[in-house]
Amino acid sequence: MKKILALIALGLTTSLVSMSASAHGPSPLKVDKSVTIKAEPAKVWALVKDFGNMQKWHPAVTNTKLEKKGEDTFRTLTLKDGGTILEKLRSADEADMKIRYEIVSSVLPLTDYNAYIVVKKGANPGESTVQWVGRFYRLYKLNPPIPAGQDDETALNAINGIYDAGLANLKKVAESSK
Repeated sequence: MKKILALIALGLTTSLVSMSASAHGPSPLKVDKSVTIKAEPAKVWALVKDFGNMQKWHPAVTNTKLEKKGEDTFRTLTLKDGGTILEKLRSADEADMKIRYEIVSSVLPLTDYNAYIVVKKGANPGESTVQWVGRFYRLYKLNPPIPAGQDDETALNAINGIYDAGLANLKKVAESSK
């Protein structure tokens, strides 16, 4: 009888573990992109750290509105297609040339987005390396079936497109401006 009860208990435990493992929801996603820019780090950092002027270097942004709420700094990015993204500045570290921010609300197909951009000295004199890293979840947080446009691939494609366009234009702006 004890063996039968032990087997039943083991079976229930295994079932519960496998059910909880399949019911955890989406996995976190990450995009990590870098670019080398033929410009001094201080020059590139001046563009990146200017939280209120992302339109100076990101081609998808037409306007940036900066707003203080207590100790917190927010920016509303207006996109070329008319959509908006509200972001909160988490920190700007002058010594490490690193800015951290999060998305509060947006038109993007994702949620819980946190990111940083860091500018470092490049491999050669007069060069910079810029790294942009974001962590987030797809928009749909429940288990399948996942509605179209709310899946991992859609979220990853959106951020990859934003980072690729932004870093390419940051390079162009920093290398062309004197």
